[in-house]
Amino acid sequence: MTATSKLDATKNASVTIGVTDLAGVTTYHNDLSRDGANVQEYALNATNVATATFGKLFSCTVDGAVAAQPLWVANVNFGGTIGTHNVIVVATQRDSVYVFDADTNNCNAPYWQKQLIPTGETYGNFADVGSSDIYKDIGITGTPVIDPASSTIYLVTKTKNTGTTTYHHRLHALSLTTGAEATNSPVEVAATVPGNCEGGTTISFNSLRQNQRPGLAFNPANHTLYVGFASHGDVDMYHGWMMAYDTTNLTAAPAVFNTTPNTVAGQGFCQGGVWMSGGAPAIDPENNDVYLSTGNGAFDGTTDFGDSYLRLNSTLSTVKDYFAPFNQGTLAPNDLDVGSSGATLLIDQTAGPKPHLLIGGSKSSIFYVLDRDNLGKFNSASGATGDPAVVQEFGLSGAAFSTPGFWNNTAYYFGTLLPTTNLIPGQSFAFDPTAGKFNPTPTEQTPSSFGFAGATPSISASSATTDGIVWAIDAGGFGTGDTAKAAGPAVLHAFDASNLSKELWNSSQAAGGRNTAGFAVKFAVPTVANGKVYIGTRGSDDTIGGGTTFGEIDVYGLLPN
Repeated sequence: MTATSKLDATKNASVTIGVTDLAGVTTYHNDLSRDGANVQEYALNATNVATATFGKLFSCTVDGAVAAQPLWVANVNFGGTIGTHNVIVVATQRDSVYVFDADTNNCNAPYWQKQLIPTGETYGNFADVGSSDIYKDIGITGTPVIDPASSTIYLVTKTKNTGTTTYHHRLHALSLTTGAEATNSPVEVAATVPGNCEGGTTISFNSLRQNQRPGLAFNPANHTLYVGFASHGDVDMYHGWMMAYDTTNLTAAPAVFNTTPNTVAGQGFCQGGVWMSGGAPAIDPENNDVYLSTGNGAFDGTTDFGDSYLRLNSTLSTVKDYFAPFNQGTLAPNDLDVGSSGATLLIDQTAGPKPHLLIGGSKSSIFYVLDRDNLGKFNSASGATGDPAVVQEFGLSGAAFSTPGFWNNTAYYFGTLLPTTNLIPGQSFAFDPTAGKFNPTPTEQTPSSFGFAGATPSISASSATTDGIVWAIDAGGFGTGDTAKAAGPAVLHAFDASNLSKELWNSSQAAGGRNTAGFAVKFAVPTVANGKVYIGTRGSDDTIGGGTTFGEIDVYGLLPN
């Protein structure tokens, strides 16, 4: 907008603002299909996302590393003198939640902040779980989800009794406007299922060993909240768990699905974690079914479903369908999880042979295109070189530790190579809606290469076909993990979605480091809304004893004129 003086027409001032009808980014990767696309972004485009016009606007310090994707909500009415504002919701590994203004720097006075730790407890520590995959604090890891209709934030904390290794996971339902707990909140996570995989006749949820890594999912159609669990660094004894809570009555026992309840001959493990590199279960709006992938674990295709893509009914009582690769038996022994990738549901196809498709990857560097109406189950035919029941599968240049993005008949995939010192670019794959398949040869690749663990991209666009930008965080400098090493800055990248080889901007380009982000957190996902991009980091904590801040949310947007 430009304002000109009525008294002196030579005097004027201009400002660029973002205006959108986007109600919010209230869930992991934008929506229940997990495609990562915000097609209601009207301020950002391939022209103005450039070093001269786009950059870091401000940063807010928080008390711990931000592993969860920041969530954005428009027009939140706080009442009184505060009024109505767009907000960003940030959760930390020290079990804190912050609600900041999404458009202006109110870092020193958030609308509210709250640490969700009971008296006599503290947040978790990596040493207790025997793994430094999450280092060093363990609190809120999985991305929360927001129900806009009730203005409620749902999230899961991890705490422990002080001085012990007695751990607790608690499901919280918080008011978006005040942070107050809802009626009957919080609820301690607990479950028991029949099964013999731990040597007895039942299996009980173990809060020490289980890791609430995947994002939460909320289906407003049946007011059901889904919470998944895997392990900390594959330290036994653990399983994959999915729990479904009725949000109208949180005290009711959740519906429960365990991925590996029983022993399988010749397989000396249970496992089968639901982690998806932080991805959230996808939900089909037509039948409310839940789609997810599982990690290395026992498999028999009857009760145990390690290394599989699953379609569960809404109450988690039935495995309606599944897919496991033909070489499933070699995956777990070689740590080649199918479940390192999240599942993305493609929009319903009006042409082509299969109207309902799902895409995802694996640590084996295989890209899968599955028919949601017939996932393909398991075919162990001797000498098989592929999976004949799937729609398509092809090799990738890197393993999947991410959820693919999809926009304008294009999949965006940012894989990674092991060992973790290797860097590879992101790639785009063209989808032919008539054939119902992808061209397995990448259409383009990014000029920048990414460190471990690749990236889950977010896409901003002004429609289903125009002004597309692919945003991805290079979190290769996440610091201590499998080995002790110093953390470095996260690097936010922007690429032209119609030509991924064209990099528009990245946060390391500007002189003087004015756009530099905080230090990286593994699996971080950017949130793009209303002309701004939000990323979570660990602040200046270098994970080897240096730094004065332990978490930070960085906000990027169009620079003032």
